[in-house]
Amino acid sequence: MLGSNIINSQTNIYNSAPIGIFDSGVGGLSIAKCISEQLPHENIIYIADSLYAPYGEKSVDFIVERVNIIAQQLINKGVKAIVIACNTATVNAIEQLRSQVNIPIIGVEPAIKPAALQSITKKIAVLATQATSENQRFKDLIALHHNGAQVIIQPCPGLVEFIEQGQQNSAACISLLQQYLEPLITLDIDTLVLGCTHYPFVQHQIRNIVGNNITIIETTVPVTQQLIKKLNENNLNADPCQQGEHYFFSTLEKQQQNILFSQLWQNEIQVSPLSINKNQ
Repeated sequence: MLGSNIINSQTNIYNSAPIGIFDSGVGGLSIAKCISEQLPHENIIYIADSLYAPYGEKSVDFIVERVNIIAQQLINKGVKAIVIACNTATVNAIEQLRSQVNIPIIGVEPAIKPAALQSITKKIAVLATQATSENQRFKDLIALHHNGAQVIIQPCPGLVEFIEQGQQNSAACISLLQQYLEPLITLDIDTLVLGCTHYPFVQHQIRNIVGNNITIIETTVPVTQQLIKKLNENNLNADPCQQGEHYFFSTLEKQQQNILFSQLWQNEIQVSPLSINKNQ
């Protein structure tokens, strides 16, 4: 059983405790950025488990273990809610985590439902990590929300690694994207779901390949809206008059992390190293 914080009492007007956000690496910054823009008064702690990125090629047991370890770190830092800003971690580990803690846990899932509802050709594709593509919870999500559409799952091994290395504009990354996307275009898809939080960081490159006739859907806004809902329901909102502070940590202790985080955040970021293992 993980240790956990107590949800804010209804007698308190504001709760200045931070929101914890984590991902296997830098992908979750896409969600953290959206949260910071929509909730500028909230304090944020972001943990990138970049030492073990990507999760997409790890075993379920390993993913569950890392999720629990990092969640405990965030709880130890006093967070009032946790956002699992990683599709792979969400589909593999969110339910067991929710059963262990009593603060809101918000996950991220590929936007199958809105994609299927808006598709005209009834052919949509989902770009996902290998682990997400093989996950039964993910397959159940498709079965529940496909709305008569054909859903093509495209695993994208290697793509997260390019983003983690800051090489999303490299010729090799573009070539890999072409390898994954061009067969989907020939299948007459009209909607493309980005099923990994890293992938919005190559959305411009994807658009250049698929053209303007295919709708691209990602999940930063829906996740942020769900977080706002949970904060409201549990009386956990920070003082709207304060300016939130952001703290960034990475399990990969390299100076390059500062450069990569700052590039993706579009502002200078100082990343602190975080050493965590099974015993912490």
